[in-house]
Amino acid sequence: MAISLSKGQTISLNEVGDNLRHIHVGVGWDPAIPKGLIGRLTGPKEIDLDASVITFDKKKEPTGIVYFGKLESPDGAIKHMGDNLTGDGRGDDEVIEVDLTRLDASTETLVFFVNSYQGHTFDEVDNAFCRVTDADSGMELCRYTLSNKGAHTGVVMATLSRDGDDWQIKAVGMPGVGRTADQLVPDALRHI
Repeated sequence: MAISLSKGQTISLNEVGDNLRHIHVGVGWDPAIPKGLIGRLTGPKEIDLDASVITFDKKKEPTGIVYFGKLESPDGAIKHMGDNLTGDGRGDDEVIEVDLTRLDASTETLVFFVNSYQGHTFDEVDNAFCRVTDADSGMELCRYTLSNKGAHTGVVMATLSRDGDDWQIKAVGMPGVGRTADQLVPDALRHI
């Protein structure tokens, strides 16, 4: 059974999955239904959020970014599975795959974001979540509900940090400023 994470909670991936090698970090959201009669008649507008990940070394220097414009890390360990432009549909709207066995040895921390290149704010989003699944079995390991409403265009979802032979995932859920992944580096640094 998946663990439902609270903001600031950290868990060991070894505790929730046996011999994890590949994980998926999925993000899902729904466009908020506009308030008022006209909003109910016209329905929600399409909301384009983008999942991204920034990698850092032990010195907290950024070493790479994977997002809709750069779908794979140089070592091939991190892959963005494609851009969802609307938020329509059930389940994960965007997925980032991480092969923990192929990550460069210098990679110490991965910081996962969701942001809006189009400038949509989180006041326009409902039911946003981040979840981690075992990519080999499909089993959901943990889930975090992103409940931050506001005029911000990004959210630092979670960090994944190396701890010897284990990886620790921490639910962050803090607003970020930026429409692109590289603009979110300062927000990432505050959480590693």
